[in-house]
Amino acid sequence: MRRLFVLLLLALAGCAHATATQVGSRTFRIEGPGIPGGSTAPNKRIAERLCPGGYRLLHQGIHEGTNGGTFSLRGMTFTNWTIRCI
Repeated sequence: MRRLFVLLLLALAGCAHATATQVGSRTFRIEGPGIPGGSTAPNKRIAERLCPGGYRLLHQGIHEGTNGGTFSLRGMTFTNWTIRCI
């Protein structure tokens, strides 16, 4: 039973990364993964990778997960950013 739990945690840890989409010249939309507590660390990491000279946060959206789909997202906080490279 413990082995199954550890394997499940490792599988879910691979899903905890932010994704970025370019929406304009030097402008990106970053969609953060669902993280309990609402950490923005994955968003910061990808923003710093996209904009090594610095970035400006244009918009931040935060929403809570719901109890839907095949597994519960309750307690998960999702953060979405729109940034512009300096």
